[in-house]
Amino acid sequence: MTRTRTPGDALRVAVSTVIFSLRRGVDGERPRVVLPLVRRTRDPYEGLWALPGGWLDEDENLEEAASRTLAETTTLAPSYLEQLYAFGDVDRSPSRVVSIVYWALVREDVSLGSEQHNVAWFDTENLPALAFDHAHIIDYALWRLRNKVGYSRIAHGLLPEAFTLAELREVYEAILGRRLDPANFRRQVENSDTLIPTDEFRTGSHRPARLYHYNHEVELADRGPLPQRRTAKD
Repeated sequence: MTRTRTPGDALRVAVSTVIFSLRRGVDGERPRVVLPLVRRTRDPYEGLWALPGGWLDEDENLEEAASRTLAETTTLAPSYLEQLYAFGDVDRSPSRVVSIVYWALVREDVSLGSEQHNVAWFDTENLPALAFDHAHIIDYALWRLRNKVGYSRIAHGLLPEAFTLAELREVYEAILGRRLDPANFRRQVENSDTLIPTDEFRTGSHRPARLYHYNHEVELADRGPLPQRRTAKD
């Protein structure tokens, strides 16, 4: 049922953040893209999970609000932060709310032990029931991530400074949700001119694997005419 609004209904602006990270696979499983959700403690949608967010303060800009939301929810610093979209359908909330949504990447390997009170990390392939239109927002953020991984070095936002080609491939597989042929993947990334081989190797149970780092002269993703803002060293 459509709610009838009056001229006195206030339009409020909220800022929410879709925060993506990786949970490393075990026993040969590929890593999973995960994100934190907050359990609502009041109506509307009390008890359901929602994206972290809050009202825009009068003395902060949008990116500051998104960074604050991320820090309060995860205590982690983003390696990448970008505005996703403005969601403002009239009936998306019992009160008229326009949500400016950002999406962020954090490099830390998220474990079950990282969860805080009233915050939990969920596999993006197995999300619970969500409040408001947050399922739609997450779907759109995942679509953006999967598209950007094909034409930018956005995968580096989920990697440490130095990494092996196998670790890079695992990030692509986690984002795309499918296995990739190792030989074809190696050939494509080595011909991309975005990776710089180092003289260091990672040793372990398998033969030593060379470590690479990204060419930092290439941005994580093209922001067009907007100023390039680095939220963390990459």
